[in-house]
Amino acid sequence: MAAAELTAHALIAQHRPTLDQALEAIRTRAYWSPHPEHPKAYGENGSLDMTAGKAAFDAVLNTRLDLGQPGTDDWVGGEVSPYGLELGVTYPHPDVDELLPAMKAGQRAWRDAGPEVRAVVCLEILKRISDRTHEFAHAVMHTSGQAFMMAFQAGGPHAQDRGLEAVAYAYAEQVRTPGTAEWSKPQGKRDPLTLTKSFTPVPRGIALLIGCNTFPTWNGYPGLFASLATGNAVLVKPHPRAVLPLALTVGVARDVLAAAGFDPNLVALAAERPGEGVAKTLATRPEIRIVDYTGSTAFGDWLEANARQAQVYTEKAGVNTVIVHSTANYKGMLSNLAFSLSLYSGQMCTTPQNLLIPRDGIRTEEGPKSYDEVVADLARSVDGLLGDDARANALLGAIVNPDVKARLEAAAGLGEVALASREVSNPEFPDAVVRTPVIVKLDGAKPDDEAAYMSECFGPVSFAVAVDSAADAVALLRRTVREKGAMTVGAYTTEGEVEAAIQEVCLEEAAQLSLNLTGGVYVNQTAAFSDFHGSGGNPAANAALTDGAFVANRFRVVEVRREV
Repeated sequence: MAAAELTAHALIAQHRPTLDQALEAIRTRAYWSPHPEHPKAYGENGSLDMTAGKAAFDAVLNTRLDLGQPGTDDWVGGEVSPYGLELGVTYPHPDVDELLPAMKAGQRAWRDAGPEVRAVVCLEILKRISDRTHEFAHAVMHTSGQAFMMAFQAGGPHAQDRGLEAVAYAYAEQVRTPGTAEWSKPQGKRDPLTLTKSFTPVPRGIALLIGCNTFPTWNGYPGLFASLATGNAVLVKPHPRAVLPLALTVGVARDVLAAAGFDPNLVALAAERPGEGVAKTLATRPEIRIVDYTGSTAFGDWLEANARQAQVYTEKAGVNTVIVHSTANYKGMLSNLAFSLSLYSGQMCTTPQNLLIPRDGIRTEEGPKSYDEVVADLARSVDGLLGDDARANALLGAIVNPDVKARLEAAAGLGEVALASREVSNPEFPDAVVRTPVIVKLDGAKPDDEAAYMSECFGPVSFAVAVDSAADAVALLRRTVREKGAMTVGAYTTEGEVEAAIQEVCLEEAAQLSLNLTGGVYVNQTAAFSDFHGSGGNPAANAALTDGAFVANRFRVVEVRREV
């Protein structure tokens, strides 16, 4: 074990105020973030500015990222940016029979450090990641296809916020039980029965984080930091097309752990060879006691069924729905929906897919609008938003993989196309595949159409589904959430009864609801410390980011009793 350069006292003095603010934020649910969203906020106090961050990213390209971890039997890589850049970075491939015992060796000291020290070490990791936000932004951009500003914000401060949020919840749950207690039971005339008791949070074991392609840090940090803060070692298995952001994260974590006097092998990377499918092998190892996963429903279901020795947390797929019943701000509604459908080419688990619109139209402050008018106006709103190629590139980013492109192209054959997708050229990255969204009209009463709108079509594809009434829309919403799940639900209505009916469905089916959004808040975005991402109560996910249930079962409390 390395000699401690970062003492517990110094880390607590530096980071305890931030931890306390995070604890207050999750209590009040008010807005708070210690991580600046603006690129120009970086460049002082050791953080990298825009130029230095880009230079740091460039310096990593075409190198071997040696993390110094044991059990490396090969070097693997092959990431190609959705913007066409070959990253050329190679990573350690693990011999897990050697790596897993090495990871477990450091857990005793990490357990004995206690919740507060673990929390402030995690905050030091996050602080060092934050200082390199510009570097990480390029890594996220060139593995996920997000446009730079989205990669900067979602892959940087917003991901860091989610990591800190997980630490706060983990700390709160661990200190809910006191460390010691004096217990005395009266015995009448006899002396009381007296015991001293100690209560220690103990980790489950090694946690496996299975990263995703689209949001490697945003979706990865909650599980990583929740497991680490509760005393578990963490093995990070990135998506093979998005290794770099999580590999850089592992490097920072290992540096901080060593500097704080802990075993750096508490966090390690498991990169894989093309087509190796190492996640299945790792997830069922007896040493793996926690699994965090974001990705397809098929593999999430497999993990839940087969990784039976582990506590499994999954965020899978759903069919996100918006009911468009009536509005008092028609242009604001259209603008808000257009942005939600366009952001990152719809490659978000929270992007709306189905827009349920009464076939006899909706009421607005401009007068009644027919179904056809609503769909046509929404198409024009998307066209207006993305009409300028420079702005389109900044919002859309790049298509992350060929499967998304194939779904987009196939969607046009599913019904009447209200808005055709068009190709957008990117002068800076000519090889990037950039496409605007497609909107397809479907009839909710036709069985042939149901097969389309009742399945997730991940990417820039939306269905304008005609329904007979508000009641039918609510009934279809209920069935969709119950059978397919939903990460988000949206609704536009000016009628209290309709709003109440939609809210009741979301309460009963455990779906997060956004009502009448017409400004700068969108259904597919959530704020750390305040909004829950997913609910864990419908088929789209069995966990919510982040709540007490997400962290509480990553550790158990062990009691020791002694007679006085």
